[in-house]
Amino acid sequence: MAGQMGSAMQSSAAIGCMKTLLMVFNFVFWLSGIAILALGIWMKVQLYIYVELTTMYYAEGPYVLIGIGAAIVLVGSLGCLCTVKGKSFLLYLYAAFLVIVFVVELSVGIAGFVYRSKLEEGFKKGLDEAMDNYHDDEQKRDAMDGLQEGLECCGRQSYSDWFSRPTWNGEHTAPQSVPKSCCIHVSPECDNTNLPTPGTEETNSTLPVWTEGCHSKVASFMEKNFGIIGGVAIGFAFLQLFGALLACGLAKNINKASYEQVA
Repeated sequence: MAGQMGSAMQSSAAIGCMKTLLMVFNFVFWLSGIAILALGIWMKVQLYIYVELTTMYYAEGPYVLIGIGAAIVLVGSLGCLCTVKGKSFLLYLYAAFLVIVFVVELSVGIAGFVYRSKLEEGFKKGLDEAMDNYHDDEQKRDAMDGLQEGLECCGRQSYSDWFSRPTWNGEHTAPQSVPKSCCIHVSPECDNTNLPTPGTEETNSTLPVWTEGCHSKVASFMEKNFGIIGGVAIGFAFLQLFGALLACGLAKNINKASYEQVA
């Protein structure tokens, strides 16, 4: 009798500890869903004008992130309920979903590493297309202007890339000119015409426009951050696997405690 009581107390302590750990995990999981949901909304509302410049942009991307984020928030909330109620069947079901999330996030993290160079090449081609259609395509023009102002850059490789497109303004503009969005201080007074060829006459520091190309800015960002982003995605994926194991362990202990009570 004493042995059964001791075993029951040990099971209760184990269940209490695992419930606490799983509740902490559920909270972190729920917060990750909020972050993914916010990222999807931000990409759709604001970031899309930049990412649409790449030839590898998928319009469904923001909606996929919004859907995944919303699903994680919902399941994270249900996970908390399952943990409190202590229903083993629901806990196993929750663990199965976490395994699916693990596979998806691991795949996304690996794909980010594999396709990094292709994304960079797609952005390079997209910039050329945006500059070629700057006058005729308002969407491309807004995206290019937003990118140049936001990243403080001009052209693809250099501000002189605009020189080879003399009709970017719909008509023959002044020689060697660039859009106003290239100006360091965007204003009607900015002298964006008759600019010198890079390396001649004036030094870059004296020019009224940004001299560095947008492609190098984006490539530098990708080089610095894609490894971190991919690593975080893979690391967080394994966190889901830990959560699944924790949920299965809790369900197993609950079933064991129920069996001991019956016995």
